[in-house]
Formats: sequence, C-alpha cells, structure tokens
Amino acid sequence: MKDLFGKAILDFQTQNAPEDLITETSISEEDEMSVAYLFRSFSEMPSLEQKALQLAKGKVLDVGCGAGSHSLYLQNERQLEVTAIDISENAIQACTLRGIKNASVHDVMTLENEKYDTILLLMNGAGMCGRLKNVAAFLVKLRSLLNEGGQILLDSSDIIYMFDEDEDGGKIIPLDQEYYGEVVFNIRYKGEQEDSFDWMYIDYNTLQNAAHAHGMQCELLLEGAHFDYLARLSYC
Repeated sequence: MKDLFGKAILDFQTQNAPEDLITETSISEEDEMSVAYLFRSFSEMPSLEQKALQLAKGKVLDVGCGAGSHSLYLQNERQLEVTAIDISENAIQACTLRGIKNASVHDVMTLENEKYDTILLLMNGAGMCGRLKNVAAFLVKLRSLLNEGGQILLDSSDIIYMFDEDEDGGKIIPLDQEYYGEVVFNIRYKGEQEDSFDWMYIDYNTLQNAAHAHGMQCELLLEGAHFDYLARLSYC
C-alpha cells in the first residue's frame, strides 16, 4: 500500500499543500473527500461519534485512529488514557504531531498482552475486516483485548439502500457477492492511485448475530439519519 490516505493526513497537519482525496467503490462513483473533515472538533462530529466518545471509559484503544481526532478529545477533554493505533505510518506521525501521547503503528490483529476498558471502531472501523468471513476472527481478537466489564463501541451503515429494486420490491444483489455490505475501495491522491482494498459495511442484525455467536452482547445505542448506527458489544 502507498498509504495515500495517511499521506493526505500528514500533508494537512504539516500544511504541505493538501488536496482532496478521491474515493470510489465497487458500488459507487467517484467522490471527493476533504481531508480537513478528519481533523474535526467534537462539536463538528456526527452525533454517533459524539455519543461514543461520551460513553468511552477507562483505558481506551482507538483502532484505525486516522488523524486522531477522537483520541485527542478523549485525552485532552475527558482526561482518559488513550492508545491510538493505525496501520498508516503517516497518520501516526500526524497524531504524534497533534500531541497524542500514545500513538503507534499497529494492526489490531497483532496486539498481544494488552487489555482495555473501551475499544473504539469509529468511522465504520469494523469495515477493516474487509469481508464478512473475517468477522469471527476479528471479534474473537477484540474480545481478547477487553478487560472484564469492557466494551467495544463501533459505528457502521446498512448500505442495502444503494441497491436497485426488482418488480416485487426486493433488492437486486449481484450473485457473485457473498454479502451485500462488502465493497472494493479505490483511493487517489495528488495523481497517485492506491492499491485497491476490501472494505465492509455491516448491518446491525448481521453484527448482532455474529456477536451472539461468539458469546458477546450487542446493543443498538443510536441510529443516525442515513442508515447508520452506533452499537456496543460486551461480554455476556
């Protein structure tokens, strides 16, 4: 990976002539995303993210932290102990420059010998699973990182609305697609093309079923205005 997403974040932080990111998925057309959005303050965040940050407690792990806006709020405003991780070296460099005390390059699936009271997976963080078949191993790993009484707070979207309907009102899902929430992402930045990567939007019922199958409770905390939601996973 060329880490173009992280490069855009670092360019913005260092005022190195940042440009908009160009994103496209296997089910949607090109769209421009201002990297400034990743540096938003608490008051500028969607209600789902605000709710998650208000519910965070204890020792926090911010998975896929990006520019670190969530971690920065929890560290500075909530005075919580936060560990911010991302697979992007550029993003973590930006987080450090922003003043996040504990930011490091890590894949959550490789973390060992650590325990947290809250694990954050915001901005559709669960999508890093890539494919529905990977959710089981993902949840097992996250559960192993939780202290007793701990919680996983995540938001995602049900993207069924993006598919056309047949004459009977049913959704037309491609036959070669295992799960309709699976997409392939493409990103361009400053004329460079990132390697395509898998991403996933998981609807609440599917998340709930997966959680229950692995001995976890799943609670719907808040629904957004456009098929999005905030959920909490915890030990049964």
